[in-house]
Amino acid sequence: MPEIALQLDIAAPRDVVLAALTTHDGLTAWWTTGVDRDGDVLLFDFPDVPEPFRLRVERADRDRVVWTNAGSFPPHWAGTWISWELSDQPVAPDEPTASEPDRPAAPERTRLLFRHGGWQPGSEDGVPAVAGTWAELLVRLKDYAQSGKVQPYFVTGHHHDAP
Repeated sequence: MPEIALQLDIAAPRDVVLAALTTHDGLTAWWTTGVDRDGDVLLFDFPDVPEPFRLRVERADRDRVVWTNAGSFPPHWAGTWISWELSDQPVAPDEPTASEPDRPAAPERTRLLFRHGGWQPGSEDGVPAVAGTWAELLVRLKDYAQSGKVQPYFVTGHHHDAP
């Protein structure tokens, strides 16, 4: 079975990246303005899509966030799961540290390993397009975590209460 896997290093503390993945304000800042919650299921609305994507939160802690598809839409996501693994990224040898008072310390960094797997037979044709969209989304997530700049990839007419 195919699996999308993307890794990036983000010049932001792990708690900032975690908040971008687990809070209403975080998710709407880089992914879609249409975010709602029904218990442990996140609902994501997108323009010109007939119903929200439904992703069940299976785990959300400092090390990993895991969602499983909990709906029938989109059909090619049936049985899939999404995992976000977070770890501290060590400071590079040439970067200043807090122990060097005459040089500003490098920001805390987070390594993010994103995976989207569980694609069922017959759904593989859609994986390259989904991978391309995830790559664009992860750039926005990184930019948001590093700068606080809100720039959702999808803007919908739906406005939901904060989860």
